[in-house]
Amino acid sequence: MAWHRRFRHAWPKLKGRYPETFRRMWEYYLLSCAGAFRARSNQLWQIVMTKPGTPQPASRQT
Repeated sequence: MAWHRRFRHAWPKLKGRYPETFRRMWEYYLLSCAGAFRARSNQLWQIVMTKPGTPQPASRQT
């Protein structure tokens, strides 16, 4: 919720550079994150796809 409060506080300075649809989508994202944090139900998945025969990135080799 702190992220959302800071965004709302900063919006008057930003609104000349971004459309209203950006504000609504960003608020939806921030509030969705807040809900997931409160529910303790969020997960992070990272999928690295490579072509067959291509080595995996060094950080993913086991």
